Amino acid sequence: MIKQDIKNLKRRYLVWFYKTAKEALDKVERKFTQVEVDRFILKELEKSDKSGNVKLLVDGFRDYIKQKQENGLGLKFDGKKLKPDYEFLVLRLSAVEKAIIKELGKKGLEEIKALYEKEMTERILAERQDKI
Repeated sequence: MIKQDIKNLKRRYLVWFYKTAKEALDKVERKFTQVEVDRFILKELEKSDKSGNVKLLVDGFRDYIKQKQENGLGLKFDGKKLKPDYEFLVLRLSAVEKAIIKELGKKGLEEIKALYEKEMTERILAERQDKI
């Protein structure tokens, strides 16, 4: 096998490993980032509903936010301590990023992160939701 083929195989593996590690960590972390955005939206909804016509829907949204926060806390913490599963996800992603830098350099890591972000954004934009 020629050097370039070996480098390509390693690169593809590192892309895959980064993707799986990042997705697993994002699955937990997005709960917290979404709750932050949801709270802002909730405040805007509460301010905008001067007539009270959508109060029940706003209350439902508030309950949804509370449940999402509780789910996120349950995935990340065991009491006040980080769950070992979560801590492993953080460490795994860090180790994969270091492996990428070792094999492909800092620019390689930046490229893989950009590919990941592009893929995740494209998935969101392509997703069809019957709820809307």
